[in-house]
Amino acid sequence: MPTKPLIDQTEWQALKDHRSAMDSVHMRDLFDQDPDRFQRYFVEAAGLSLDYSKNRITQETLGHLMALARARHLPEQIEALFKGEHVNNTEDRPALHTALRNLGDGPVEVDGTDIMPEVRQTLKRMEEFVWRVRSTQWRGFSNKPFTDVVSIGIGGSFLGPKLVSAALKPYWHGQLNCHYVANIDGSHITEVLRHINPETTLFLIQSKSFRTQETLENTRIAREWFLHNGGSEDRIAKHFVAVTANEAEAIDFGITRDNIFPMWDWVGGRYSLWSAIGLPTALTIGMENFRGLLAGAHAMDRHFREAPLEENMPVIMALLGIWYGNFWDADAHAVLPYDHYLRGLPAHLMQLDMESNGKCVRRGGEPVHWETGPIIWGGAGANGQHAYHQLLHQGTRLSPADFIMPLHTHNPVGQHHAILFANCLSQAQALMRGKTRDEAHQELLDKGHSEDEATRLAPHKAIPGNKPSNTLLFDRATPHTIGALIALYEHKTFTQGAIWDVDSFDQWGVELGKQLGQTILGRLNADTDDITTDSSTDGLIKLFRKTHDVD
Repeated sequence: MPTKPLIDQTEWQALKDHRSAMDSVHMRDLFDQDPDRFQRYFVEAAGLSLDYSKNRITQETLGHLMALARARHLPEQIEALFKGEHVNNTEDRPALHTALRNLGDGPVEVDGTDIMPEVRQTLKRMEEFVWRVRSTQWRGFSNKPFTDVVSIGIGGSFLGPKLVSAALKPYWHGQLNCHYVANIDGSHITEVLRHINPETTLFLIQSKSFRTQETLENTRIAREWFLHNGGSEDRIAKHFVAVTANEAEAIDFGITRDNIFPMWDWVGGRYSLWSAIGLPTALTIGMENFRGLLAGAHAMDRHFREAPLEENMPVIMALLGIWYGNFWDADAHAVLPYDHYLRGLPAHLMQLDMESNGKCVRRGGEPVHWETGPIIWGGAGANGQHAYHQLLHQGTRLSPADFIMPLHTHNPVGQHHAILFANCLSQAQALMRGKTRDEAHQELLDKGHSEDEATRLAPHKAIPGNKPSNTLLFDRATPHTIGALIALYEHKTFTQGAIWDVDSFDQWGVELGKQLGQTILGRLNADTDDITTDSSTDGLIKLFRKTHDVD
């Protein structure tokens, strides 16, 4: 929808000028000057609360950012997303992951066809399947109930469901253990197969195309293991289920039609956990809780579509990211969940954000001349304080951070949660306030150090502060809040892509390595030997062949 280059917008230039004016402003002064700053920069939606007061912003900053969003036709682009317009323009199709969690009665159309009946029918099939497995109506070939579920997929078929399953561990069915296999490194599937029983294991093959090399190879190994450990061809139907858009390939592989759940080309892999790709999650937490996950995401969808930009949580977070990435040279963004069950969130958001917006070409094919997607990184709460938080506090690189924290834990143990919460707040406060050299000097004197020693050490103990962060809170990690949280980041990602004028739903950069990999594999196996590339790749191929006695 935007046609003018971003850097040619008058709103862009206004932000550049404002950035210069903000250069010497410190957040501790902003807090000292405004006792209502917390209330001024606080918003709630879908069970989540966002405190964004610890950012290098004023009301003028937000005004400029909102003006830029409107100049880039963000409200119209949001509406186009929900209406099923072909926002994935390079593949000429919609991106309707929101339809998967749509709880409304109205239609959602793709090229004139209402897709909601098929979405609802798939949910019903999932519900029946989950009930049959959990109630032990569906059993293995020896008539024993299932004890283990192995989900084989990669990318969006792996990271999203794995995140949600771990995040909602307190809701797991006690009978079923869920395992995820993605890596083509044989050690991954070997370790999983070593600890399960073929008589009581259900395999879920998760591949939209049913052609993804890693998933197919792991599936073949699982099938061979099953056949060599008591299984047989006629028993596969009891133990193998597929989720795919390529039914024909799944059937050719040996999976029966009744055991195949659909995927659609209007759902990208990294946005697919709300579909039947979420079956491993539904099996472990139950379909009622899975519907709660959808309800939380739907609540965030409604907020994103209906709330004014100034009160819109995904929009605010997205614009803050643009403020730092495009005007403060911040090339990374940290995600810091202070919840053990959410430790997989950074990995999921790495794919969601970097695969969506890691683009150097505009929607029309022109090169971009501004920074796009940041490097997403992070890890679990207090653990990082003893590792990479050093860089956040005293490093030369600016990396805004999201602190994510439940007010209540599922596992109250002693003072653990209060200590964890104190750690979360103190880290955000320390990033904002810092410690001046004079403060560090006086602190050393108060601890009994000599004047010379205090003077020598003070520069090392001083912390600049003025490092931005958001704090996201929710009452407890429930299906509803986890659904809302993931949808929040989906919409943040879309908003940034819309303003940068990139297609957030294709991933052509992923394809080149796959193409080259097929050629290299043929050379490693001596199937082809008449192709040369660069001296580095040729030399490494020869080394592999030599060590594996390939003629």
